Amino acid sequence: MAEDYSRTTHGIRVSVRSFYLEDQSQPDDSQFFWAYKVKIENRGREPVQLMRRTWHITNARGHTQRVHGPGVLGEQPLLEPGEAFEYTSGTPLDTPSGFMTGAYHMVVPASGESFDVAIPTFSLDSPHQGGRVH
Repeated sequence: MAEDYSRTTHGIRVSVRSFYLEDQSQPDDSQFFWAYKVKIENRGREPVQLMRRTWHITNARGHTQRVHGPGVLGEQPLLEPGEAFEYTSGTPLDTPSGFMTGAYHMVVPASGESFDVAIPTFSLDSPHQGGRVH
């Protein structure tokens, strides 16, 4: 059963749910794949725009990969107060479990103020591990 992970920073709520992709994984070759669905909600009082993202993807051996780039899925969504943006992406690992965490780098267009929004740490668990470790 997938769990929801959520965190609110500066009025921006980020919720994440991850799913192990059995049909795309090859455990005998140490290839494990997950999809994750993200919902970003502007619960604040002014429009904000997601400019960049930084992910830290850690496998079961503690090796961390940093992924940094503009927007998400080629978009830099502008969220008015009360609006939400959702997307689905994925990640591979060479171990049967791990975790992800990160930040969205936002800007308030009206003032130019920038701030980071925390992405909650979430587990990447598969049925091929010896039990939940995260």
